[in-house]
Amino acid sequence: MRARLTVWPLPAVLTWSAAWVLFKLLVEQGVAPDVALGAATALGVAFSLWGNSWWRRLLIAGGFPLSLALTFPALGLAAVPAWAWLVPLLLLLLVYPLNAWRDAPLFPTPVHALDDLPLHAPLADGARVLDAGCGLGHGLSALRRAYPQAALHGLEWSWPLRWLCALRCPWAQVRQGDIWQADWSGYDMVYLFQRPESMARAADKARSELRPGAWLASLEFEASTLHPTAQFSAPGGKMVWLYQAPLNGPQGD
Repeated sequence: MRARLTVWPLPAVLTWSAAWVLFKLLVEQGVAPDVALGAATALGVAFSLWGNSWWRRLLIAGGFPLSLALTFPALGLAAVPAWAWLVPLLLLLLVYPLNAWRDAPLFPTPVHALDDLPLHAPLADGARVLDAGCGLGHGLSALRRAYPQAALHGLEWSWPLRWLCALRCPWAQVRQGDIWQADWSGYDMVYLFQRPESMARAADKARSELRPGAWLASLEFEASTLHPTAQFSAPGGKMVWLYQAPLNGPQGD
């Protein structure tokens, strides 16, 4: 049943329907239209995490306010103040900040993807491991399975996602911040599930900041400017790429 609910476009249709029901119920109860707009849009943004790609999440989140803007004059309700239409945009920017779209909007790490990581990159008990761009904490959960004795840290730019991640992963230290501005030198491993376009930047940062012996781990996407120390196929077919400092490659030889 759960798998069926993720079949596209069912997540979008259910979310839009729920947002419309909430909006109409609130208005019928005498709630101001601008407040009802904010509440229904917030519901859509929350459910947008149901999407399994960035464009589907955007459609789920933006479908209700867009449809409302197109049909509102026919509803016979008091006009929504012009400023109220900033609410959907602000909610979207809170969860999906503009600079985050240059990285990976929200790519969940499969639960078993990192189970074999210790075979290729052993870490001592208490090692400090950073999930750079931790989203809702799927990567942290997978890292905990792989390294139960490690000190896990998460870094996430979006405030709402950082808050939700901290709730889901109370055993990790999760903070809000920019992964590109953070100092990676204090970690024994930095884990990424980014996108191909950002891997060159990640390689440069790891090369300049990771101390000798520390690891850069990337799920699915290779840092082509570095020579991998190890690589393996995770359950489900995604590749895990491992690089141990000092890092060498075409730019560093």
